[in-house]
Amino acid sequence: MTQISRRAALKSSAAISMLAGFGCDRDAPSTTDDLENLDAVSTAQAIKSGNVSAPEVVNAAIDRAQKINPAINAIVTPYFDTAREQAAAAPSGAWFGVPTFIKDLNNVIGQRTTFGSRAFANYVATDQSPHVSAIFANGLISLGKSASPEFGLTATTEPMLSGATRNPWNTNHSTGGSSGGAAALVAARITPVAHASDGGGSIRIPASCCGLVGLKPTRARMPIPDGDPTAPLILTEHGIQSRSVRDTAAYLAMMEVENDLPQVGLVSGPVSARKKVGFFTTPPTGVAVDQEVASVTEATARKLEGLGHEVTEIEPPFDSSVLQDFGIYWAARVAMVVANWERASGQKASYKAFEPFTFGLIEFYEARRGLLETAIARLIAFERDYRAAFSDVDLLLSPVLAKPPPEIGYLSTTYGFDLIMERLTEYVAFTQVVNVSGGTAISLPVGMSSGGLPIGAQLAATPGNEKAILEVAYELEEEFEWRKRAPDLA
Repeated sequence: MTQISRRAALKSSAAISMLAGFGCDRDAPSTTDDLENLDAVSTAQAIKSGNVSAPEVVNAAIDRAQKINPAINAIVTPYFDTAREQAAAAPSGAWFGVPTFIKDLNNVIGQRTTFGSRAFANYVATDQSPHVSAIFANGLISLGKSASPEFGLTATTEPMLSGATRNPWNTNHSTGGSSGGAAALVAARITPVAHASDGGGSIRIPASCCGLVGLKPTRARMPIPDGDPTAPLILTEHGIQSRSVRDTAAYLAMMEVENDLPQVGLVSGPVSARKKVGFFTTPPTGVAVDQEVASVTEATARKLEGLGHEVTEIEPPFDSSVLQDFGIYWAARVAMVVANWERASGQKASYKAFEPFTFGLIEFYEARRGLLETAIARLIAFERDYRAAFSDVDLLLSPVLAKPPPEIGYLSTTYGFDLIMERLTEYVAFTQVVNVSGGTAISLPVGMSSGGLPIGAQLAATPGNEKAILEVAYELEEEFEWRKRAPDLA
């Protein structure tokens, strides 16, 4: 188990006191059979009150994993015995005993990390990021590694290494990506929360597909992410997949670091202040949005208006140029990862090690190598344009995705590159701008398709303004009552 630093222990102690702000919980379990319906806050409070023990909670989650995972294929590598050992240890951290999973793009010392790639099928980590260490310092217990597409590169979780992860609402459909394994595990009630990360929508997309709450924090809000700290632009932030706004708010409060950003602290509910909200349903690419998706966003706008917020329909505030620059930069990072693997392994990259889509992105970059420097400069400058979109509003409301979750195979990484990119462009176009800007956004499970699949809506804000998003999210949670919905995996 990771050694916890004195600073982390002190922060965790403060988090325990702060989380008492939620008061006594009404969802205390009467038996371990009730645990699957509790969120993380309720689970942590039940353990602290003595209603249930950490080993009971962890063992119940393991039992659910063993029963349900064969249907959804969301666990890449289980570490059940390690989890049992940690649950039996002395309590430490605000969420001690709360079971979770770590996304398989991120290292845990002594555990296997595949990055969703056959090239890393046997890699065992010797280090881990400060964010993973902070997760453990706050008492969460990992049951294993959750599935991700190769290097988190696409919007579905169907890696060739471990096979497709399936949506608990309909196992013929995608969970989204890249935190698709995490989302499937939480939606299936295996754990109340699961670690996730977001470099272009990878928390929000699976949250939308699986009927969950998914917050992408402001750049530098959370402990340092994995990856190259010298990169000219950091796109990825860590977070969780959750079923409740309060779990997302509590996690943010526990994990946020001290820096120049305004501290969020614990957001425990809505406030009386009303917001100005601009909503739109057309993405920067101008592609057609499914009518059911547009209707869900419009219904959310009407709900906000009914709650007293000032809601105005606006033209799409961004154009497609930022997405084109994003694509070049994204592909350049892929080329660097594979080149580093070649140097470290002494091998030439091949289709036995990497997926066709990964090679397609490398070829895409090589054809545009000369545009990279200009693309990076424009991406860095984009924060100014993003902030300008909020000159007359506090929040932006939009779809998360242009379509409901597609069937497994629709976004397969084995198709020709042009077809994959065409389908991705038609599916994903609302999320990436937030990563480029460094801002914050949340996917909320406000709707369902006629086919019984979740549809999310995105609330976005300027960098540092998670508090405004969470306050409104609490209101929408009460109005839409999504916590009463659950997939039937019987």
